[in-house]
Amino acid sequence: MATFFQGFIVSFGLIVSIGAQNAFILKQAILKQHIFWVVFICFACDIILMGVGVLGLGTLLSQSSLATLLLSLCGAIFLLAYGSRSFISAYRGNYELMSVEKNKQTSLKKTILITFAITLLNPHVYIDTIVIVGGIGSTLSFDQKVFFLLGALACSFTWFFGLGYGAGFLTPYFKKKRTWQILDILTGFFMYFIAGSLFIYSAKLSGQIF
Repeated sequence: MATFFQGFIVSFGLIVSIGAQNAFILKQAILKQHIFWVVFICFACDIILMGVGVLGLGTLLSQSSLATLLLSLCGAIFLLAYGSRSFISAYRGNYELMSVEKNKQTSLKKTILITFAITLLNPHVYIDTIVIVGGIGSTLSFDQKVFFLLGALACSFTWFFGLGYGAGFLTPYFKKKRTWQILDILTGFFMYFIAGSLFIYSAKLSGQIF
């Protein structure tokens, strides 16, 4: 049971932040569009990535400094681009979706594609799930790995479905342009902060490699 909670806590520390994925879930929840499929896809991706990481690939990647360096740099660049997009959006203030009642429904197919893109095209997700979670899990015995993985996935399930179905209560506040701007600004700062930490980590790692 201690290993289960260890997996839960490690996953919690990585997943609970305003990242690209969480910001997208929050927006979809506020707009009340295809919530189930968005959070289900995010959770399903975690099942696959964490499972692959804990049960083997995480060990290989954690032992390859070059692979970790490349993932870190790609993740930092992606987060800088997403953060800049958030700041530009806040500056322009063109929020056509402020009014939930007047919002045009985005198709399920398009929403699913966007969810996959935000989840799988962000290198940072691989660092979190495969390198970090997988790297920690790789030090455990097989039986412990199973409980560690279950704990990490329990956190993922609780967070994604809780955020997806709980954020809807914030809808009244997001009928105002200013609230959307604040959300975008906060998202931008968080993206820049994480990108900065990845660049620092990459610089230290490159010094060890080269």
